[in-house]
Amino acid sequence: MEDTAGSNPQSLGFTDKLKSWLSWSWTYVCFIWLGMVLVMVYVLWSPLKLQETLSSASVFLNTLTPKFYVALTGTSSLISGLILIFEWWYFRKYGTSFIEQVSVSHLRPLLGGVESSSTTGLFSSVNGEAEPRPSVSECKVWRNPLNLFRGAEYNRYTWVTGKEPLTYYDMNLSAQDHQTFFTGDTQQLRPEDAVMQKAWRERNPQARIRAAYQAIEMNHECAAAYVLLAEEEATTITEAERLFKKALSIGKDGFKYTVSTIIAGKDINLLVYIKRRLAMCARKLGRIKEAVKMMRDLMKEFPLLGMLNIHENLLEALLELQAYADVQAVLAKYDDISLPKSATICYTSALLKARAVSDKFSPEAASRRGLSTAEMNAVEAIHRAVEFNPHVPKYLLEMKSLILPPEHILKRGDSEAVAYAFFHLQHWKRAEGALNLLHCTWEGTFRIIPYPLEKGHLFYPYPGCTETADRELLPSFHEVSVYPKKELPFFILFTAGLCSFTAILAMLTHQFPELMGVFAKAFFSTLFAPLGFFADKMESFMPSSFWHQLTRI
Repeated sequence: MEDTAGSNPQSLGFTDKLKSWLSWSWTYVCFIWLGMVLVMVYVLWSPLKLQETLSSASVFLNTLTPKFYVALTGTSSLISGLILIFEWWYFRKYGTSFIEQVSVSHLRPLLGGVESSSTTGLFSSVNGEAEPRPSVSECKVWRNPLNLFRGAEYNRYTWVTGKEPLTYYDMNLSAQDHQTFFTGDTQQLRPEDAVMQKAWRERNPQARIRAAYQAIEMNHECAAAYVLLAEEEATTITEAERLFKKALSIGKDGFKYTVSTIIAGKDINLLVYIKRRLAMCARKLGRIKEAVKMMRDLMKEFPLLGMLNIHENLLEALLELQAYADVQAVLAKYDDISLPKSATICYTSALLKARAVSDKFSPEAASRRGLSTAEMNAVEAIHRAVEFNPHVPKYLLEMKSLILPPEHILKRGDSEAVAYAFFHLQHWKRAEGALNLLHCTWEGTFRIIPYPLEKGHLFYPYPGCTETADRELLPSFHEVSVYPKKELPFFILFTAGLCSFTAILAMLTHQFPELMGVFAKAFFSTLFAPLGFFADKMESFMPSSFWHQLTRI
């Protein structure tokens, strides 16, 4: 064992040296090989009778009819067109060039390059193994604090449109959350808990519902089963609220919950989840003041569960009540430099500052007299919000169509922008002139951060992993917003140019065969003129006896 361990560093060092030597010599080997080929062609010019071969080839080419060249250029145009279509489809779907990706994946290791670590960084950050770079840590997927009800909202959308609003990746993350948080905190699972663990993992909704009823048959006081039924089976918010109240009454009795009682961690998670969903039911049913009270009590009762972002539910409900002073008080507590930001925090702060000046704001008047202090504060707040999540303004300004928000979001990504705009667009419309101020100022943010992937202004550089994660979270029929806007890859432009050029050649050859023949001969004679010039110079420079001896060898 010791000998093996001791020999490994030496073998690895030799391998690394060999790879580095090959990568260093690769560039020079290409030039040496090209020079050797030119020398060998010149040396073997007479023995192999290359001159006669080229003459016969030129005679053969001269006998070809223009139809052959039309077919040749037309076939080239067709093939390059098919490659262009595939490259464009691949770029629209995955955001990169297929040829470029294959080249980087397979040729870069051979050339001594370093493999890209963007994919590894994405999944390691999602799983919680944080990278040292702050921008990568922001690619962690979070539970959407305002996620809709599957049975009462998501399923109704599917019944009407026939489209699935949730991706399998998103639903799988929710299943993992439920399985982790809602199973009884005992060393040995109870039978109904084992059934519910299996129920959360089921991919078929009907199988999950059947498993929930099976758990209820085993134990009529299985609160997690009623939670699943409220989420999945209830077709209205009223029915979901009834099931959540049933789960809450069971939970209080089963946990013997009082203020002085210490409850197990997972039981706390279940209880908090039920109360939060009941508050959301009250908000959706129009009992907004009741929802606000329930959220405030929940935050006061469990102050250490700030990671659940209950304050974002509270902010939305307070905005609906137009209680802007209370909204400002919540922002003063949670819009802190030491706390993780969100689109809700940044854009709500911008909305409050914009609301104070937007009703009298005029871009023409502002350009003449300049911005006042309040207007400058509002513009800076908008720039701050846009820097944090640049995807939101297009949804607020209705430049892009909204879809149902996913159950999980990526902060600073398109999924978070969809979730924020879905619930907060009405609040921006209610503030007179706020959307007009946003429309006039939001694009100015990009002049402050010309290279957002390299350096930010008020936040860390924009993470480059958001597009990949958002494509997993958002449905396929939604066009994912990409920032910064990507330019078309080189190979798409190259295939487009090749397709167009060969198509033009085919058309010209078909219409003007004689003229194109003359042009082709002139082109190739000009192309091979440097080679002839090089051969003549070599003959005049080298003695004839030297070439004679090389020919004999």
